[in-house]
Amino acid sequence: MLARLFSSSKRPFSSLSDQEILALAISSEEDDARIYLAYADQLREQYPQSAKVFEDMAEVEHTHRNQLIEMHRQRFGERIPLIRREHVSGFYERKPDWLRANQSLDQIRAEAETMEQGAYRFYIAAAQRTTDAQTRKLLGDLALAEQGHEEIASMLGERHTPEDVKKEEDASAHRQFVLTYVQPGLAGLMDGSVSTLAPIFAAAFATGDTWQTFLVGLSASVGAGISMGFTEAAHDDGKLSGRGSPIKRGLASGIMTALGGLGHALPYLIPHFWTATITAAVIVFFELWAIAFIQNKYMETPFLRAAMQVVLGGSLVLAAGILIGHG
Repeated sequence: MLARLFSSSKRPFSSLSDQEILALAISSEEDDARIYLAYADQLREQYPQSAKVFEDMAEVEHTHRNQLIEMHRQRFGERIPLIRREHVSGFYERKPDWLRANQSLDQIRAEAETMEQGAYRFYIAAAQRTTDAQTRKLLGDLALAEQGHEEIASMLGERHTPEDVKKEEDASAHRQFVLTYVQPGLAGLMDGSVSTLAPIFAAAFATGDTWQTFLVGLSASVGAGISMGFTEAAHDDGKLSGRGSPIKRGLASGIMTALGGLGHALPYLIPHFWTATITAAVIVFFELWAIAFIQNKYMETPFLRAAMQVVLGGSLVLAAGILIGHG
């Protein structure tokens, strides 16, 4: 029972025969070609030039697959054993399509590079472990083929995505990131940081009770986060505006709204009133400057103007909360 529990269902690579190694290489080339075609389909609408790169890379994988099949036919005949990378321990693995569906352009490029480098390293390590001359030569040839894939990918990238096209696609990817995550997240952070100032500090100066103030801040922050998240997700499905998934935007807005309020609510877990209040005020200062920094970095708002708007607005709300609390 224990032996069955702890035993691995995968075979060690060292136990494979030359035929199984060749069959494994064939199935791996097939899988990689499918992955590149999936990338091409994912990128075609927004990044057509990069999609062409992955279509050509898939064609290269098909060519190598056909060469490997011909080698298998010459050495072992027509019947290719069924063995895949998930059957072999230590073999590099590939993510299924549903885990790659939402990757950015840079993530896809990095994943493709990792695929080729991983395959190359695997075959080199495998060649070093084996003592059979034919198997060593076969693994060495496969390693060179994978190394060649990197050179081919580079050439295809230069052909289909020259520097100006790559810059345009990178700018488009950055713009999509800003629209989907930064813009709703910034709106949430501003709402959560500024709109909760008045109720939290009003409660603090009205009650002088840090725990009650924390409860007010917690409820205001969580409530505002839920409200902002649902509002962002519901009012625009992203299809016409191009702002991306409403779920992603809703999460970005809701989470940042809650964090913006909780930032100056959490100090009221400190039982000493003035220590908690001074700490909360310092955090508010950093929150407002963080908002100004994000506006300057991603929204191209001049920093001084962003700082003036945010800090002045936040200060007015903070003062209103303190005055109401004293009243």
